[in-house]
Amino acid sequence: EDDEFYAFMDIAPVARTHVLLVPKMHISSLNELKDSELAGKLLTTVPKIAQKLGVGEAYRSVINTGTGVGQSVFHIHIHILGGQELSWP
Repeated sequence: EDDEFYAFMDIAPVARTHVLLVPKMHISSLNELKDSELAGKLLTTVPKIAQKLGVGEAYRSVINTGTGVGQSVFHIHIHILGGQELSWP
C-alpha cells in the first residue's frame, strides 16, 4: 500500500502468483480512466510489484473491462499473474 494504490493477493488465484493492484481513487473500469498521470503511475507500478513478488522477468498483467470478459468488481484493478507458465487463451 502507498498513497495511491493497494496491492493484495487475489482470493481466487488462477496462478501461483496472483496479486491485484487497485487504485484508491474509485474508477469503475478502464473505459472510465481519464487521468493519464494516474494511468501512467498504475502501469509503472506493475513491474515494481512483480519484482517484489519474484516474478519480474515473466508475468502477465490483465485488466478486465465489462461483464462480457469477466469483470465482476467494478473498480479498476490490474491482475498480476506469474510464478508458472501460463497458457493463452
